[in-house]
Amino acid sequence: MKRIIEVFTAGCPLCSPVVELVRSTACSSCDIITHNLTETEAGNPALRRARLLGVQTLPAVAVNGTLLACCQGGGITREALEAAGIGQAA
Repeated sequence: MKRIIEVFTAGCPLCSPVVELVRSTACSSCDIITHNLTETEAGNPALRRARLLGVQTLPAVAVNGTLLACCQGGGITREALEAAGIGQAA
């Protein structure tokens, strides 16, 4: 049975090493799909897929439709910004 690996990127220098890492780690049982999320056209299927899987930060990797634990960070939130002192007088 093939393993479907999806890599979500912004096409940036921080994402490229992750794409290469996945490619170099993958075996013949792995099918790799790279989704570049920089395209903003309406109905972008890569963006829809990223939202469906809960991608909040890039790069991100999903295997067989499940976002890896290391990629499940909640992203930037108002609470995290406020906890860092943003929006509060110094």
